[in-house]
Amino acid sequence: MAPGVGLPTFAPLDASDWSAPWLAPWRGLGRPVAQQVQGGCPVAQALQAAAPAGAAPVAFAPQAELPSGVAYEQYIRNTRRVPTRDNLHDFFNGLVWLHFPQTKRRLNELQAGAIAADGVRAVRGPLRDALTVFDENGALLQAPDALWNALRARDWLRLFIDLRPLWSEARLVLFGHALMEKLVTPRKPMVAHVYRAPKAIDLIAKEALSGLDTWLAQAVHPAAWAAKPFSPLPVLGVPGWWPANEVPAFYDDALVFRPPRAVPAP
Repeated sequence: MAPGVGLPTFAPLDASDWSAPWLAPWRGLGRPVAQQVQGGCPVAQALQAAAPAGAAPVAFAPQAELPSGVAYEQYIRNTRRVPTRDNLHDFFNGLVWLHFPQTKRRLNELQAGAIAADGVRAVRGPLRDALTVFDENGALLQAPDALWNALRARDWLRLFIDLRPLWSEARLVLFGHALMEKLVTPRKPMVAHVYRAPKAIDLIAKEALSGLDTWLAQAVHPAAWAAKPFSPLPVLGVPGWWPANEVPAFYDDALVFRPPRAVPAP
């Protein structure tokens, strides 16, 4: 949740990049914040200016506020202030805080609680590891059962070719800020860790992310999430997300569209 890249990499965040389909839910707020940053405004200041007055669960602060030796997640939990650097990683992290405030706060509470109980270890425990995976690279998929079953089975040809028309009924919303950062320069191997969203939430409506946030914050249960209930999805394979995937041979790359792991014989 901490490492990122430097300020010069904000150059690709011009208006044309915001037309990317994976940035559609973030465009309305993200593009004007990006324009402020490109004009020289610190990331923390630009994010703070975009936060709802009196309603944001956290404030954005310069990275220098984080005391030496204090865990990042613990500091946020104690102060409700998010140390923010001038880079793409923290820019997208801030956007997720603004769009998914309840979920981000839930993830932070669980991370901080684990740190308070166990300290900062060289290797994260199962829960912290799962929370970090989703926070960095997670996505939410609302899809018909047939698509979801094919994804769980890693049956890529069925998922993306046989069932391709069904993708018109699916909605994929990115959550992971590291994934959004990487997609500024898209590459075929980029993978999201997908959690299934219920069909009852209208992802077309303007307030869709608000409803998704409320549901997801309540869905993050430590025991279940420690088992990483996510499915890997190469995001540039999603129909309509990348022109090259219109050709079926795009999915023949076994290094990206990997088969299910073999189950060892008993």
